[in-house]
Amino acid sequence: MSDVTALSNNAPTMLHAKREVILGVSIIIKTLNEEKRIAATIESALAGLPDGIGEVIIADSGSKDRTVEIASGYPVTVVQIAPPAQASCGIGPQLGFQYSTFDHVCLLDGDMILDPDFLSDALRFLTDNPDVAGVTGHVEEMQTANLEYARRVQRNAPENRVGGIDRMNGGGLYRRSAIEKAGYISDRNLHGYEEFDLGVRLRSLGGRLHRLDRRFVSHFGHTSNSYRLLIRRWNSMYLYGTGELLRASIGKPYFGRLIAELPELKLWAAVYCWWALSIVILFMAPGFVSGLAMVIGLAAAIVLLLSVKKGGLAMGLYTVVAWCFHAAAVPAGFSAADCRRKPGSKAGRSDRPNEACYPLGSRHYAGGPLAGHRL
Repeated sequence: MSDVTALSNNAPTMLHAKREVILGVSIIIKTLNEEKRIAATIESALAGLPDGIGEVIIADSGSKDRTVEIASGYPVTVVQIAPPAQASCGIGPQLGFQYSTFDHVCLLDGDMILDPDFLSDALRFLTDNPDVAGVTGHVEEMQTANLEYARRVQRNAPENRVGGIDRMNGGGLYRRSAIEKAGYISDRNLHGYEEFDLGVRLRSLGGRLHRLDRRFVSHFGHTSNSYRLLIRRWNSMYLYGTGELLRASIGKPYFGRLIAELPELKLWAAVYCWWALSIVILFMAPGFVSGLAMVIGLAAAIVLLLSVKKGGLAMGLYTVVAWCFHAAAVPAGFSAADCRRKPGSKAGRSDRPNEACYPLGSRHYAGGPLAGHRL
C-alpha cells in the first residue's frame, strides 16, 4: 500500500509559482531504524490530517531494520536516500520535501506521536497570522529516565518557550511558500541544528516562528545510557551540527544574525574559557601535582554548582560532560564541513525528484534535488 497518498478527491487547489499546489498538509516523517515506533507515528499522522486532506511521506535515511517494511503497509509514500548518500539530520526533511505536494509542510520524527488536534489549531493560527512562517507546540518528552531528555525538560530550552521563537526544534507546521522563498527546507550537509538553520533563514526574510502553549507531539526518545548516547551522537556526527552550521553560514546575509542569536555559542565560549584557565593553572602552578589538584578542584566546583542548580549530582555531572562534548564538537564540525558545496539555484523541492542528483560525499548542493527513490 506504500506510495499511496492520503488525498481527498475534493481537495481544493491553487496555482503558486507557476505550478499547482494543493491546499492541505504534507506530513514528512523522518526515519532511521524506527521499527519500534513507526507504526504508531504513521497512525497518529494519518489521524491528525485536518478533514483527511493531505499526505504522509516517510523520508527514510537508510534504515537497516523493518522500518520501511512496516511503513509500506500504510497508505503513505515511502522514499529512501540512494547510495552513496549517508544519513544526516538535514537529509530526511529535504528528501521528503521533494516529494511533497501540499501548501503546508509538517515535520515529525519517527519516534513521535502527533497530537490529533494540533494541525487544525496550527492552520487556524497561520490563517490569522499571515506573517508567521511556521508554528509548533510543546514536545512532550516521554523518556525522562534518560538524563539528556530530562535536561531538556528542566532547562529554558527552545523546546519549552512559548510565543516567538528562533527555531522549531522537534518539528512543526511550515508554510510551503515561506520555505520556497528561503530556498530549501534543510541543508543535507548538516548533522544537527538543521532547525536553527531553517529558522534563521526564514526569519532573515521577515517570517516569524511561533510556539503555541499546547502539545505538538509526544516524543519517545532513546532509552540507552545517557553517556552512551553522547558517544553515539559524537560518532554519528550529530554533535558536529553547530560547527557545520557556522561554516555553512559564512558569507551569507544572515551570518551576523546567526552569531548574535545562537545562545549556545556563548555557553561553548564559556567552556573554552574554563579549559584555557585550566591550562594556565597547570603551567603557572608551582608543581604539576598541585596544578592538577587545582584543575580538578575547579572542575569539581563547577559540577557541584550545577548539581545544586539542577537538583542532583547525576544531572550536574552529566550537564558538565555534555557541555564538554558539545564544545569539542564545534571545531570538529567546522573543519569537517570542507566537503560541502554552495547551495544550488533550485528550490528544495525538485519537480523531477527521481532524477540522479548530487549525493553526499560527491558533488552536492544544499538546495538542489537530492538523490533518492520511491519504494
